[in-house]
Amino acid sequence: MSRSRMKRMAKWTWLATLALASLLLFAGCGTVTTHAAQAPAVMADPAFAKAAELARQDATLSGQARQDNAAQIDRLLAGIDNATLARQAAALPVGDPLYNFAGRALLNRGLPLPRPFDRGGWSLEGRERPPADRDGYRPPLKLAVLLPLSGDLSKAAIPVRDGLLAGYYGETRRRPEIVFYDTTGTPAGAIAAYGRAVSEGADYVVGPLGRDEVGALFHEQLKVPVLALNRAGTPPPGSSSFSLAPEDDGIAAAEWLLGRGARHVLVLSDPSLQRAAAAFGTQLRSRGGSITDTVPVADKPGDLSAMLKGEASKPGGVDGIFLALKPAQAGAVASQLAAAGLGGKARVAIAQPTTASGAGTGTDHALDGIAFPSEAWAVRGVAGLAPPASTAKILPSARGGGARLFAFGHDAWLLTAYMESLATRADGQVQGATGVLRLDGFGNVVRTPAWSTLSGDHTVPLGNQP
Repeated sequence: MSRSRMKRMAKWTWLATLALASLLLFAGCGTVTTHAAQAPAVMADPAFAKAAELARQDATLSGQARQDNAAQIDRLLAGIDNATLARQAAALPVGDPLYNFAGRALLNRGLPLPRPFDRGGWSLEGRERPPADRDGYRPPLKLAVLLPLSGDLSKAAIPVRDGLLAGYYGETRRRPEIVFYDTTGTPAGAIAAYGRAVSEGADYVVGPLGRDEVGALFHEQLKVPVLALNRAGTPPPGSSSFSLAPEDDGIAAAEWLLGRGARHVLVLSDPSLQRAAAAFGTQLRSRGGSITDTVPVADKPGDLSAMLKGEASKPGGVDGIFLALKPAQAGAVASQLAAAGLGGKARVAIAQPTTASGAGTGTDHALDGIAFPSEAWAVRGVAGLAPPASTAKILPSARGGGARLFAFGHDAWLLTAYMESLATRADGQVQGATGVLRLDGFGNVVRTPAWSTLSGDHTVPLGNQP
C-alpha cells in the first residue's frame, strides 16, 4: 500500500471516529455522554466552592483576620442542606483544608462524619501508655489538674474538682496518678502551675478554668497536651478545649427548631443572655431561617400579651419561639404565649422553665412541651456515677447550680481518658454527664445536650438529635 493511500485511510479513520463520538453525544448514550452526565454530580455547590477557596487562604492568615475568615466559611457551610453538605464533605480529599470546617458543621447538626478529621499527624503524647481498651479507654499515666482552688474563681472550681474525682473513682480500670495544682485564678498562676506540673512528670494536663488563664497558656510553648476547661481561641496542635459556653446552647437550640421545621422564630431574651441569643440568631439565619422579632424581657416580665398577639398575627406567621430567658422569666412568659395563640408552636428555652417560686409547673400546664437542654446525667444516667439526687445528698458541691459544674468536671475526666479515641475515629464520641461529647477538627469539644420537656410536674426526655 502506498504511503499516500495510508495517509488518506488514517484521515478517514480519524474523521469516522470523530463522527461516531458526535453521534453518541447527540443521542445521549455511550462513553462520551456518561462522562458529561457525571460532571455536575461532582461539581461543588457554589457556596461550598467559595468556602473551599477561603479555607485555602486560612493558614496564611492570623489574628482577627483569621477569625473573620473562619466565620465566613462557617456561614457559607451553614446555608447548605444536610445531604449536599455530607456528600461534598465526603468528596474532599484527605488533607483538604475545608474538611475540618465541613466536619464541624456536620457535628453541629448531629450528623456523622464521612471519615476522621484531618489532624496533620496528630498523636497523643505518652506513647508509653498501655494500649487502649476495646472501648477506647486509654488514660494518661500521670494527670495534672489545674484549677483556681483559691481566688475569685474558687467557688466554681470546687464542683468541677469534685465531679472530676467522682468520674475518676467511679472507674474500676487502670487510673493515672492525679495531682491538683492551684492556679489562683490568674494567667501567671496558670502558667506557673503548668510549668510545675510538667516538671513533676505529668503527661497530660486538664485545665485551667478561667478564660484569661486559658488564653495565656495557649500562647505558651506547650510540651504536654492540655484539655482546657474554657475557650480562648484555637487550641495549639495536640491540645483541646471543653466549655459550657452559652453560644453552644444557642447553636443547639437553633438546630433543634430547624429540625422541627421552624424557620420563622420569635426570640424573647434577657439582656444577660445575649451571647446565647446572638449565637442562636447567627446559626438560624445562616441556615435559611429568620428572626421575626427580638423582644427584651425584664427580670419580672410585665404584660406582653398585646405584643405577642401582634407577633402571632404577622403575615407569614411565627412557627418557632426561642426563650433566651432565666427559668422564672420563661415560666412567667409561657402562659402569655399560650393566651396569644403561640403555645402550640415549637418552643425551646435556654434552661428549664419554672414558676416564679421555682417549684412545680402549676396546674395550667403552660410549660408543657417547651424543650430545654438538660444534663444527660439527669435524663439517662451515666455509668459509674450515682443519680443527681443521690449525689447531692452526699456532696454539697453537686447541689443547685453546682450540679452542672459537677457534671462538667465529670466529663473532663471522661475526655481525658478517651481523648485518643475521640481524636482519631470518625465515630468517636463519649456519653457524658453533660451530653454526647465529640471532638472537632480544631480541638474543640462539641457537646450535644440531652433535650427534655415538662409534662405537668414531670421532666420528660426528648430525642437528643435535632
